[in-house]
Amino acid sequence: MIYCRKLRHIFTLLVITLPLFLIAEPTAEEGKTLFRNYCASCHAKNMKSDMTGPALAGLEERWSDYPREDLYNWVRNSQALIKAGHPRATELWNKWGSVMTAWPNLTDDNVESIIAYVNAVDSGEMGGKAVVAITAEETEDEKSNSWVYLLLAGILGLMALLLTRIIGNLNQIAAAKEGDFVERGSWTDIFASKGAITFLLFAGVIFLGYTTVSSAVNFGRQEGYAPDQPIKFSHETHAGLHKIDCEYCHDGARRSKHAVIPATNTCMNCHSAIKNGSVYGTAEITKIYASIGYDPNESKYIEDYDNLEADSVKAIFTKWIGDQYVAFTDDVDELNSEGEKVVEEQWKGIVTSLTHSEKEKVQGPIEWTRIHNLPDHAYFNHSQHVTVGKLECQACHGKVEAMEVVEQHAPLSMGWCINCHRQTEVQFGDNDYYQSFVKYHDELANGTRDKVTVEDIGGLECQKCHY
Repeated sequence: MIYCRKLRHIFTLLVITLPLFLIAEPTAEEGKTLFRNYCASCHAKNMKSDMTGPALAGLEERWSDYPREDLYNWVRNSQALIKAGHPRATELWNKWGSVMTAWPNLTDDNVESIIAYVNAVDSGEMGGKAVVAITAEETEDEKSNSWVYLLLAGILGLMALLLTRIIGNLNQIAAAKEGDFVERGSWTDIFASKGAITFLLFAGVIFLGYTTVSSAVNFGRQEGYAPDQPIKFSHETHAGLHKIDCEYCHDGARRSKHAVIPATNTCMNCHSAIKNGSVYGTAEITKIYASIGYDPNESKYIEDYDNLEADSVKAIFTKWIGDQYVAFTDDVDELNSEGEKVVEEQWKGIVTSLTHSEKEKVQGPIEWTRIHNLPDHAYFNHSQHVTVGKLECQACHGKVEAMEVVEQHAPLSMGWCINCHRQTEVQFGDNDYYQSFVKYHDELANGTRDKVTVEDIGGLECQKCHY
């Protein structure tokens, strides 16, 4: 039994110390993640611009007259260093006067990783951008550390099996010395034992709990998500090349909670005249006509279109596609075999895009695939941001005018929204909505305040988004 207790102590020691062997050296990549989580709300990402806090480029040189440990302590708890009368800490406090959040959980290696990232951005080795949280220029997915946890779980599981086997052998030897005979248990007996089953159930509960929470937290965080749509609509062509205002199609953004997906009749405002696309010809625009019931051959809407037979619908639009093929092919007087193939492929594309198992007819609305999706417990109002806050659409959705296929640009996470509210200045000028904030208007006028952020007017109150 003494052997068993010693082995248990060894096992416990290994469990505690094993993660230490998996900790990597400080790196700029790790620093990038740490900078986002701890520093980005007050320090500029380009490392060269001043924000709430000073530009971080050259911080090592500025702290070079003091022990490295002082820099670590400054990052972990700046106020403690100021109270201790540290010269550099006092100098920074007198100049900036802003309280830096204490991060006592950061290790020396964490701080070194942040410094490595700062130096890498400053030298141009890694990209850095000015912090404007609402633009969210960085869309790279952070590297996952899942393999570390899986490796650790595998090693611990293997050790548990080996130690269980060793303890069983030692118990058998101890029993033999006392004159008792204990039959050695097989691997099946070990796995079927009460302890093993309890452990597996406990591990299963932990795994399922972690998976559930992780999935809930990551719900809607799908940067770069760009699903195929029923119609190959190019924002680059419409918003970029032709300069169509976002609110012309998404007119709900200025007057309601939802930006709304434009109805097909909005498309028809232009496409009753523009009948051939610059890239796909008739292939995509004809889907609009087939959806709403517009006969491009006659330039008029089709009567009783919803009740029209499928063959009649097909005849109208295949004739249109065929006529256009002939019209745009100089050396063809009538539809040839190649043209017939084009007509059939385009009609098949119309049917595929506008029908599915629950919608058998081509007639009816275009069912676009949703890209941005906030959880139900989070309230977001487009008009509040667009009309009152006067934000540009690109602030959250990126440079949509340059996107051939629209994708989710920002993470839309709680932290991303909070950082935006901390950094975004309220546009008081010529905005009657904010006239009630008399105190802030007076402070701006007499120079005691240089800006008002969304945080200042209650933008971080929980009930604003979760009521």
